[in-house]
Amino acid sequence: MSVGKRIYLKRILPDKKLIEEFKEIPASNTCDVMGRNSAMNPRIKLVTKPKLQMMCGPALTVKCRAGDNLTLHAALNICQEGDVLVVSNEEDTTRALMGEIMMAYLFEVKKVAGIILDGPIRDIDEIGKWNFPVYCTGTTPGGPYKEGPGEINVPIACGGVSVNPGDIILADPDGVIVIPNKDAEKVLEEAKEFKKKDEVKLEKAKNNESNRDWVNKLLKEKEYEIIDDFYKY
Repeated sequence: MSVGKRIYLKRILPDKKLIEEFKEIPASNTCDVMGRNSAMNPRIKLVTKPKLQMMCGPALTVKCRAGDNLTLHAALNICQEGDVLVVSNEEDTTRALMGEIMMAYLFEVKKVAGIILDGPIRDIDEIGKWNFPVYCTGTTPGGPYKEGPGEINVPIACGGVSVNPGDIILADPDGVIVIPNKDAEKVLEEAKEFKKKDEVKLEKAKNNESNRDWVNKLLKEKEYEIIDDFYKY
């Protein structure tokens, strides 16, 4: 087996019911119950106009060589409806990994849930109008090479976060988070409770009923100095 040129066809997939339930919870709430450290770097942002706010599905991971999309083309052949393609690219920003033709195939034919690229795309004048979730780092007219190497359905890093094949990807206009497949049931339970409490906090904030005493208490614990005077130059 040649490490660096492997394409695994199988993944351990999450329960579809979990995916549907995560779509009801903001990515920020789910991120908070995972220690606030599951969010991809905000350099990866939404560049299209999907009608639905939430995008969720199992990760099909793609490890590309910087600026090279041969392995990504292979992923287009094996991805399934509802998948989220998650593409690492050695953080390269000089070459677009995809354009309108590849993206149209994913959207119209393969019917994947969306795609996350740690790199740029091109043809944004068309793709940017689509009802299809595309998250990437930006755009460039510069095209990719097709030489490899690369791998599919292996652990990758995307946006500074580890992603394993079959992990649940949850994204909304705020950005993208990664939910480990093996922890998904527990995370969902905690995220539902967090959402309920967050909604109560929101109503109290709107009605000026929030208890802000915790701020001064924490400032004191952190040894802040409160000075009733002007700053003197």
